[in-house]
Amino acid sequence: MTPTAFAQSLPERLTAYLNTLPPAARVSIAVESLGMPSAGAGPTIDSVAFFQNADVLVPSASVIKLPILIEAMTRIQAGTLDPDEIHILVDSEKAGGSGTLRTYQHRSRIPYRDLLAAMMIQSDNTATNIFITELSLEAINRRMQTLGLTKSRLNRPMMDTLAAKQGRENVVTAREMNDLLKKMYYREIVTPALCDQILDLLKRNEDTLTIPRDLPPGTIVAHKTGELPYVRADAGIIYARKPFVLSVLVEGLPTPDAERIIGRLARLCFDYFQR
Repeated sequence: MTPTAFAQSLPERLTAYLNTLPPAARVSIAVESLGMPSAGAGPTIDSVAFFQNADVLVPSASVIKLPILIEAMTRIQAGTLDPDEIHILVDSEKAGGSGTLRTYQHRSRIPYRDLLAAMMIQSDNTATNIFITELSLEAINRRMQTLGLTKSRLNRPMMDTLAAKQGRENVVTAREMNDLLKKMYYREIVTPALCDQILDLLKRNEDTLTIPRDLPPGTIVAHKTGELPYVRADAGIIYARKPFVLSVLVEGLPTPDAERIIGRLARLCFDYFQR
């Protein structure tokens, strides 16, 4: 990195890169520095942030699984969802796309704890739809409202292509996904122990083609990815020397190009916060 680049502010670095992208690229990005988890949220004297199209509603793909996880963990805290209870998987619940539960035998016995892991680590659509049914779409949206996510919304189950064609798309904003991740990081949603479980699940995400792709080996990232033919997304906490939260959604480009953009943005942020 040249001395000039090193001296640039984070907004200058990101803006310079974003200005090199093709006109078809529509990038929504929110990045914010984080303090110590025990310090609580809120800007500090050395806070750093950058937003572009951060309040624009974008099809969420599987990033919407973050608030579904939060609703499930809130039920676990309240004692109304037992993670060790067994769910009987039936063929009618199986959904296509990501995940392996669709290959399980009819009436397989799966603890809810394992369903949560499948939803977040493998982005399993079958597990996700089970939670949407059992927690209810309405309750998940109410939880988002309660947490201050006034724009993001779950409007349909996973792989409901008819609903998507009818305009019922799941949508989020980059800023609101940052806000949700910050609440996890600062242990403001559920008990600290449950927040730690949430972050552990996100650290085990098997999709490493976006935020983690260009980061140094061993960099810890707690994130949730999403992919549809028309959007590639990632929202996560990156544990650089100074931790930060980053949400990026890219529309208008082929998936490999979108993945490279997210990876490059993440690396630019990482290099800044790693100084």
